[in-house]
Amino acid sequence: MTRPPPSAETTTLWVRRLLVVVLVVVMAAIAAALGHQPRNSSVSSSISSSSPEPPLKSSSAVPPPSSSAAAPPSKAPRRDDHEALGKGGGLVPDGVTVSDDAIPAVANLEPDLLKALRQAATDAADGGVEFYVNSGWRSPSYQNQLLREAVSKYGSEVEAARWVATAARSPHVSGDAVDIGHSDATTWLSGHGAEYGLCQIYNNEPWHYELRPEAIDHGCPRMYADPTQDPRMQQ
Repeated sequence: MTRPPPSAETTTLWVRRLLVVVLVVVMAAIAAALGHQPRNSSVSSSISSSSPEPPLKSSSAVPPPSSSAAAPPSKAPRRDDHEALGKGGGLVPDGVTVSDDAIPAVANLEPDLLKALRQAATDAADGGVEFYVNSGWRSPSYQNQLLREAVSKYGSEVEAARWVATAARSPHVSGDAVDIGHSDATTWLSGHGAEYGLCQIYNNEPWHYELRPEAIDHGCPRMYADPTQDPRMQQ
């Protein structure tokens, strides 16, 4: 018994099913290929499309300025503050002697006082004693700075006045006073200063010396207990 040939309708249905299978296989192959594409390619493409230029490399050697560094100070220092705190205003670094002309606190002393100091220092050096300057000439700004510090330290203007005069009264501002260190130098001046006209003025300040030319012949005048007893501070 022979099998009858398939009809045209059966052939058409079979072809359609074959096409569907082929299409499914092709789509599965494409999906598999896209699924294995590296993720970095999509990320890099998005970066390149959004950034026309590549990002700059950061350097640890030169960190970016912080916001606090870039912001201006709330209050710029006054010119007087710079003057008061610097050598130009009378601040004396460690180790300065009466011979240091480059230091304004020494160079701006009254010429006769400076001459007497240097003569005394030369003679004292024969005994191994050196005259150091702890303070000499001061600008008004520096003097006022010291007075403010004294008020803070001693608790009142009255008590501070026993140690620090106002800029209008201080002989340091006029260049007529010098504070000498160390203790061996002040001890030497206590015994020999009058020979050069150099006198301790205040009993509470054994380092504070001023020029009294008459002391060469008559000796130094009686010391005041402290600056508040000095008539010059009352004027």
